Amino acid sequence: MQKNKLVSRYEQAAAILPGRLRKAALALSDGEKAEAEELRLRAGRPLTVLLSSGELPLEVDVEPEELETLCDLATEFSRYAAAETIREGFLPVRGGFRVGLCGTAVMKDGINTNLKNLSSAVIRIARERKGIGEDIAPKLFRDDCFVNTLILSPPGMGKTTLLRDLIRCLSKGGPEYPSQRISLIDERGEVAVVQRGRPQMDIGPYTDVLDACPKALGIPMVLRAMNPKIIAVDEITVREDLAAMNLAAGCGVGLLATIHAASIPELLRKPLYRQLLENQVFRLAVHILRDENGRAYRLEELPC
Repeated sequence: MQKNKLVSRYEQAAAILPGRLRKAALALSDGEKAEAEELRLRAGRPLTVLLSSGELPLEVDVEPEELETLCDLATEFSRYAAAETIREGFLPVRGGFRVGLCGTAVMKDGINTNLKNLSSAVIRIARERKGIGEDIAPKLFRDDCFVNTLILSPPGMGKTTLLRDLIRCLSKGGPEYPSQRISLIDERGEVAVVQRGRPQMDIGPYTDVLDACPKALGIPMVLRAMNPKIIAVDEITVREDLAAMNLAAGCGVGLLATIHAASIPELLRKPLYRQLLENQVFRLAVHILRDENGRAYRLEELPC
């Protein structure tokens, strides 16, 4: 993404902030704006901007009332309409942004029904990096069939960004492979960033999105209803996800997913992920690495 577009995305994210905080956030240099990944608000403490070098504190403290104002601005003054996602701790915002929230959970019968007394918030500056999946997508096919693929890296390396662009590429198709009908289970709302039914991010022409639904429930739903060629999911985290993926693989549907792991040996050390490999659900891994030019992508065969 060109620098001026990165700056523009930052300024769009800063526009969600209450006025006093917005002014401080917009005072950064263009270089800092282009590098920024998050805006973080903590009641009684300075507003910070997350850069590659760490959090940069700005010379303005966040008032508790400003967290409430942020929530109002993000929901366009319709918190009731956003109640489902607020109790899950986040808000999708027009333009492809996502606001994470912390506060006091309102519990009823062991279930969180709301968040009150907001104490922290983070605005994640989701950026499309179109084209990063173009070279990878054709390599995910064997004999014209998509091979189930994991995207591996530690946190903060761009798994979701790569997943989003691979979905776009696969859905669109290319000279070496036809367009694929994809069902995206966007449990945390970070890939497509759906607002009022419309994805804010480009996920390709033939992608259907099931938003804010747990993967264990969503995968059987799209298998029954949408007849996908590929099911894409973000962040495999619980055993129930594995059972649903086994079901999809048994139906002959392709799978594309991300996972927190720095390497294949690390996968093998974790019981949950080791089971994933033992079941041979996934056969390829795209490993995200840092090099002198930024991020690099290495395709690896997973052990059988």
